[in-house]
Amino acid sequence: MSIVVGYLPNAEGEAALDRAVDEALRRGTRLVVVNTSKGDAPVDDRLIDARQHHALERRLAEAGVVFWIERSARGGDAADEILAAAAAQEAELIVIGLRKRTAVGKFLMGSTAQRVILQAGCPVLSLKAPGRP
Repeated sequence: MSIVVGYLPNAEGEAALDRAVDEALRRGTRLVVVNTSKGDAPVDDRLIDARQHHALERRLAEAGVVFWIERSARGGDAADEILAAAAAQEAELIVIGLRKRTAVGKFLMGSTAQRVILQAGCPVLSLKAPGRP
């Protein structure tokens, strides 16, 4: 069993990661961090670089959590990547961050969070970054 967290290097991703670390420690289980991007831009701030990857490894090790980081720019949909990791790891919980989007934005771009929540085979904990409306 494990906890899977969808992670982006932003306020919502940090909030999700912090809560996922707490849950993994409380439950005594492994944490799987999924950082993914479609790879559709030459510079993509959604995908962590090598420096951020090493900093994340140090941070998780210092927290005392057993972890694995999945970092991918294969071109897949983020929701698909998170759901696939959760299925492969037999996740007991998925943790995701939420950001506010307009109705038109959701209609045109879809909602990764909505797909994860509706299609996950385990509970999903979704949260906003502190101080965000």
